[in-house]
Amino acid sequence: MPAEWEPHKATWISWPHHEPDWPGKLGAIPWAYAEIARVLADHEAVEILCHNRDVLEAARVALGAHDVRRDRVTLYEGATDRVWLRDSAPTSVIDGRGDVVLLNWAFSGWAKYPNWRQDAGVGPVIARLTGLPREEPRRADTNERIVLEGGGIEVNGQGLLLVTEEWLLTDVQVRNPGLGRADYERIFQEWLGVRRTIWLGEGCVGDDTHGHIDDVARFVNVGTVVVAVEEDPKDENHARSMDNLRRLEAASRQADVGPLRIVRLPFPRPVMMNGERLPASYANFYVANGLVMVPTFNDPNDRVALNTLADLMPAHRIVGIHAVDLVWGLGTLHCLTQQEPAPPQRGAMV
Repeated sequence: MPAEWEPHKATWISWPHHEPDWPGKLGAIPWAYAEIARVLADHEAVEILCHNRDVLEAARVALGAHDVRRDRVTLYEGATDRVWLRDSAPTSVIDGRGDVVLLNWAFSGWAKYPNWRQDAGVGPVIARLTGLPREEPRRADTNERIVLEGGGIEVNGQGLLLVTEEWLLTDVQVRNPGLGRADYERIFQEWLGVRRTIWLGEGCVGDDTHGHIDDVARFVNVGTVVVAVEEDPKDENHARSMDNLRRLEAASRQADVGPLRIVRLPFPRPVMMNGERLPASYANFYVANGLVMVPTFNDPNDRVALNTLADLMPAHRIVGIHAVDLVWGLGTLHCLTQQEPAPPQRGAMV
């Protein structure tokens, strides 16, 4: 699996339409998506799935209003339950011939929501639209399809993978009953080319996926990890983030992992809506060709996060995207995007 900063052919997103994901705020969300598409389209192609013809026409209007360059944007009809393509769309890998292959994991609505069957059909739709081969990873013991979500895995493109125990090894929202640590490590090795899995503990407070890595720790280059750390001991994120930091530091001292450079990324203030704490995290950034889009939350730490990532990724344009409305849907920029890698040049090492 290539690292996110490796060259993309395109970014896939899905146009918002499901009001219960943003109760009382759906009206604002398409405009946020149009701004995301505007920024992305300056750097790479943007492929947009639209639930039906009405949604497609609404997307066309919003994109036009935001002056999005249409030579880089294509709209398609493709039914979805929700828009979180990081989790419902396939994960792209490079095979031994240097070709892009879509790994179409099974999807079960995060083992939580009842409406997921249209999302589970996104893989075949993207395969048809791209013409890319699609594979369905299956368990060695039962031959059942493996349930995974892209927001739960983070790779450096050179054999290291970050994942949390909360997501895969606890008895809450169980994706693959009966699979344990060693089973998942074999799956990551076989399907993603991973040589070493680094297990962190928990995700951030408010994450209804129950522990996705993309809110707490991300690679920014082969040897550097940013980890979301809450410094306030009274905050619910403090203990879990310090545990993740210690786990990364311990892994970095192991010969088959490190040394890794570990950089702290702050959390914003707690973002609340109707008494519910939302999973607001700067770690949910998305890396495109020459671009890093970072969620911002009208908080002084916005500047700290943007400057930290700018220092670590000087070849990229760093753009903050207002995400206070977006995160009411319990996800932000990384959750809603899925990259389609560019095929490596023939003859290059893969």
